Amino acid sequence: MRMTMTTGIITTTMSTDAALTLHQLFSPAFPVGAFAYSHGLETAVQAGQVDDAGALQGWLEAVLRHGAGWSDAVLLAQAAQGADAAMLSELGLALSPSAERRLETEQQGGAFAATVSEVWGREIPAAPYPVSVGLAVQALELPLEEALRLYLQAFAANLAGAGVRLIPLGQTDGQRVVQALAPLCAELAGRALEAELDDLGGFAPLIDIASQRHDMLYSRLFRS
Repeated sequence: MRMTMTTGIITTTMSTDAALTLHQLFSPAFPVGAFAYSHGLETAVQAGQVDDAGALQGWLEAVLRHGAGWSDAVLLAQAAQGADAAMLSELGLALSPSAERRLETEQQGGAFAATVSEVWGREIPAAPYPVSVGLAVQALELPLEEALRLYLQAFAANLAGAGVRLIPLGQTDGQRVVQALAPLCAELAGRALEAELDDLGGFAPLIDIASQRHDMLYSRLFRS
């Protein structure tokens, strides 16, 4: 591996382990600000719709299977496989059912693209979050199916963490929820790998309504 010294920091110019790169991209430490968003879950908790670990697991399963989880996975896969990024970005924004959800995907995508561009030296344009991730997977030549699995697991883990704080739940219960959703993340990743744009879409009206009502809550911990 060749290394260069920049402002006192040793920077590797070539990755030897794609798995480590993927885990870095989807680590909670990667600066996309995902911890600030609940994706409408905060509304559901305040309304009493999600009040224990079982309800949280059911809510997150619906998000993954019928909501943004599936749509994001298809957009990510299409971007990584070379589909038109501008068209995918328009779709990503159109699939955001509220102003807060649109801000969520725009800000996370912009932060992700900027960080990848700076750290890996590849020019990744700002786009909705799953599109930016797909472009980075393509540019860094990372394995797509593993990227999809980790993206979906990180998405579920972030929302489970929001549930732990909001309901509240113990950390162990939160991890049980994430573990229970792992097979679904793997299933959706495999399906998204073979999906076409015509497979986009879902039906999760309660989740969309929760997102739309979030900005009307009296007190809020999250930005969506």
